[in-house]
Amino acid sequence: MGAADVVPGVSGGTIAFISGIYEELLKSISAINFSTLSMLQKNGLKAVWKSINGSFLVVLLFGISVSVVSLAKGITYLLENQPILLWSFFFGLVLASVVFIGKQITKWNFATIVTLLLGAFVAYYITILEPLISEGASLWFLFLSGALAICAMILPGISGSFILVLLGSYKIILEAIHSRDFQIIAVVGLGAITGLLSFSKVLKWLFLKYKNITLAGLTGFVIGSLNKIWPWKETLAWRLNSHGEEVPLLQKSIGPFRFQGESQLLWAIIYALLGYAVILALEKIQAIKK
Repeated sequence: MGAADVVPGVSGGTIAFISGIYEELLKSISAINFSTLSMLQKNGLKAVWKSINGSFLVVLLFGISVSVVSLAKGITYLLENQPILLWSFFFGLVLASVVFIGKQITKWNFATIVTLLLGAFVAYYITILEPLISEGASLWFLFLSGALAICAMILPGISGSFILVLLGSYKIILEAIHSRDFQIIAVVGLGAITGLLSFSKVLKWLFLKYKNITLAGLTGFVIGSLNKIWPWKETLAWRLNSHGEEVPLLQKSIGPFRFQGESQLLWAIIYALLGYAVILALEKIQAIKK
């Protein structure tokens, strides 16, 4: 999940889903609420720890942190020097996850098909939106940005960082982190916590009441998000990052034979197959555990 979250456009929620921990993650997060404080006073830390599945959350967060710290530089290097091969690997990985999630739908009917198509359309539409450019966003807007970004992060498909880019608050938040603007960091963090605790409850309820339809919607969402991680892109507009360097602002997917430069088609196919194989291996491991 940490490795996926480092790459803008890939959701850690997708990895959580295909590794079989998604529903447990939702249940654990949604168990954290105001009643947790009263439970702490009445029953002590051990009861609270058990109710929120504390060991699971700590180990997961530790794994994400280790991955982000250890892989951030390497993935940043690959994004700059071997973007086609990196995106090909993640494209194969996410494509396989579509099959993996889809197989968990036990009953196909009109509602599940419509939900899948709607999810695919919404996710695809998000990937082609032109990002906003905002230099002076209000604190309320930054709070909302944090809430929406964290919701996207736990949804399979679109990454939280990509949502921040679309909202035009990515640069503001990044600069706040670099300049240690604790007011903005606190507001965004509070928004993220609010969004995480509330949205996880909604998703948990959907899984309990409408599991097949929810799975169909998530499958569609992942299908639509494939446009974002298509390896061959044409840059339509650029922006300056916090270091004054030009980075792509708006891109569109093109065929490998229309790509200006070396398409690396053969290696791209190999890396996509490798990503696909990773999901097959995870599926086998999950089956063994069961």
